[in-house]
Amino acid sequence: MTKSTFKHARKLCLTLTTFCGLLGSALASATGIELIVDGGNKYPWQRVELPGTQCSDGSQYKFWVHDSATSNNLLIMFEGGGACWDYKTCSGQAGQLGAANPNGLPNDYITSTKAKYVSPLVNGAEPGFPGRAKKTLVTKEWDVVYMPYCTGDVHVGNNVVVYKDNTGNNPPILFHHRGFKNTTKAMTYLAEKFPTINKLMITGFSAGGVATSAAYYTVRNILTPKQSYMLNDSGPLFPAPNTSYHSRLMHDTIRAAWNMNSVLSQLPGSFDPNDFGSATAMLAREFPHDRLAYTAYSSDITFSRFSYERFYPGIDEATMLQKWREDQANLIEHMNQYANYSYHIPWHRPINNSHTSTIITFVGSHSCPSIRKRRWYEFFEWPWGQTWKCPGELNPMDVFLDRWVNGNEQLRLIEPFNQYNRKDPGMRILAPLINAAMSGA
Repeated sequence: MTKSTFKHARKLCLTLTTFCGLLGSALASATGIELIVDGGNKYPWQRVELPGTQCSDGSQYKFWVHDSATSNNLLIMFEGGGACWDYKTCSGQAGQLGAANPNGLPNDYITSTKAKYVSPLVNGAEPGFPGRAKKTLVTKEWDVVYMPYCTGDVHVGNNVVVYKDNTGNNPPILFHHRGFKNTTKAMTYLAEKFPTINKLMITGFSAGGVATSAAYYTVRNILTPKQSYMLNDSGPLFPAPNTSYHSRLMHDTIRAAWNMNSVLSQLPGSFDPNDFGSATAMLAREFPHDRLAYTAYSSDITFSRFSYERFYPGIDEATMLQKWREDQANLIEHMNQYANYSYHIPWHRPINNSHTSTIITFVGSHSCPSIRKRRWYEFFEWPWGQTWKCPGELNPMDVFLDRWVNGNEQLRLIEPFNQYNRKDPGMRILAPLINAAMSGA
């Protein structure tokens, strides 16, 4: 199918919902993300290669910098893409439950579909769709640093490991978990390149979201902005002070595999090395004037699989989500104790298994704390077919970001159970197309 034909089909979607529901599955394997979203960046990126930095295979680590001519604000994006801690996950056998870029980073990585389209925050705009124009975001025209992910350790590991195949069918692999060294060397470089920073936003999604919380203390002690923001998208460091907490088994596993004690020992006394989740309190106390935020869906099946599937044999999806929601409730309770934390927690989005709020598009990442089912006399309201309603304020992600960064507001939004995105006619069209395009990226 040509781009021209696809554009005509997309326009038809605006009026022929039933037709496009069928069209979506028919086009799934034929579409790329660039045909669905009107987005992507075209920055004159500078590739940076620093001595002593490595990807998991020992090859040179690379990151990219865009130096805007019109801004002293800086966005640092930590890329996501799984994690690994044994032969199965580090060799690629685990598929989605493994690590990204195990074979290193090509020199043109920044022009790949993922790097180009994955983050509206990097691109400074929420992408457009047919009948829906682009929206300028708070990060428009900012300086940008894109930190790719190729170490399987959420950018903070400090170990070199030989992983052996327990079946004996495959040779062992030498894996460099060198994320922490890559991160610290990159930040030292950036401190020299950007000596004057007005607003600094440190963000990331999934594994990169974990990095925003896990590496924030280190980054903030190297860079010296006038005002700093942390936005953790779907990479929570859940409280787990002992084995009665659901995430403790995973925390203990990665502590050993990535030699995390060597990294945690560099954190201040306000951090409890026995509890990764104590980073929430530590960051709030060490940087009381910084603005910290967390966003994730209450129905995130991808991160919950990483957290529980390998550690609770036979666990089903419903039980994983129950554990996720309990862990997230504990995190929210911890954030509520500190005035500099905000959060934006929608319930569900049928894009990317409800994983990550800020990638590809913000469509469906709104939060409505008062959402409810439509009453009988509301069923003929637009859009037809939608059975849920937000009678109060519908809070889109772009508005949350603007109020949080430009307005310096504390925002605490939690959406209760709902099927709003499942029932939305537009989402039924858009989600399968985006999911298909992402799976083929």
